Amino acid sequence: MRYMRFASATLAAVGLVSVLGGTATAAPATGQDTAQSCGTVKLSGALPVPPAGMSVQQTVTIGEDCEPQAGPVRYVPVSAAAKSGAPAVAAASTSRRIRSWNEMYDCCNIRMTGLYTTADWSAADGRISKATTTATQQWNREPWDAGWSLKSAADKQDCATGCSVVNHEAAADFTYKGVFDPTGDWYANAHRSQVKLAADATATCTFDVELKHTFVGWNWQRGCE
Repeated sequence: MRYMRFASATLAAVGLVSVLGGTATAAPATGQDTAQSCGTVKLSGALPVPPAGMSVQQTVTIGEDCEPQAGPVRYVPVSAAAKSGAPAVAAASTSRRIRSWNEMYDCCNIRMTGLYTTADWSAADGRISKATTTATQQWNREPWDAGWSLKSAADKQDCATGCSVVNHEAAADFTYKGVFDPTGDWYANAHRSQVKLAADATATCTFDVELKHTFVGWNWQRGCE
């Protein structure tokens, strides 16, 4: 059994902060072989919202040493970056829609859990005249009524009309009980997404995810458009 020490690292180029801890053991679950567990993992980071019609996205993978490996921040046309959730809408001169996604995938690139937000806002005279935000969640189920489940969700914004800025915060906590752990005690994914809207039609997307147990090859996919 290999014991991991707590570590904290900042990858300034991509705005990623990680904290890992726990013991590296295999999950005591049906069908689980010698896959290496990396214990508790916390990841956070921010992405700038790209110009209208573009999508910014990044993947962070848990490497062989249980350290997060940040992929490049990529800018692609929205038409080539369709994600689950509401369709993208092109920005007008005084209004805009921003979508964000915050997803965890396993080593086979199967999406386990995801949190998605949408924000629509319009601005006039240096103020946000109206802002509407929503959040949705998705999770993977197994054919025999098992798999991931949504434990709780939260969604709030701090201003709706006549705002200098609008802060939208969403959260989703997931649990797992299925073929890889019949007890329901081993896995838990907690997602947090924040979007800050400004009156000049700019915005910032911030993401956090905390995983009770994580395996080598799991990857965090996040982005906004």
